Amino acid sequence: MTQTEAGPVGTESAPRRHVHLAQVRYADLDPQHHVNNVRMLTYLEDARISFLRYEGLVDKSEEVFGALVVARQEADYVAPLLPRSEPVRVELWVSGVRNASFTLSYEILDDTKVYLRARTVLVGFDVPTQSARRLNATERAFLAQYS
Repeated sequence: MTQTEAGPVGTESAPRRHVHLAQVRYADLDPQHHVNNVRMLTYLEDARISFLRYEGLVDKSEEVFGALVVARQEADYVAPLLPRSEPVRVELWVSGVRNASFTLSYEILDDTKVYLRARTVLVGFDVPTQSARRLNATERAFLAQYS
């Protein structure tokens, strides 16, 4: 899978979006010949990983994010995604930042239709103490580029 950067969408106040291209595979289809709802969440996960580890904005030797856990995931399935030869776009942006968490918003779409809208709340996580931690300045600065 590849990713590209998109500039602001719509008006100047719209957030910058990270764009991940997802190829629909035969194994992604359910018996109704639609992309299975669980596979759609996998497309979101792939986009989220490419965003959090995006090498175009940081030095390769530098980790931007510490440990994170998914605290909430919600998805609205807007239209069935059918088999296709062209990749579908998974666009994501930061829709909220709090002390210890942030929210990513997503759309799975092509040039003519939106198939899914979703949100994920991610929480900074301290592995040794197994508890939430505050987001640090580096993480906040990265997220600010997409909010």
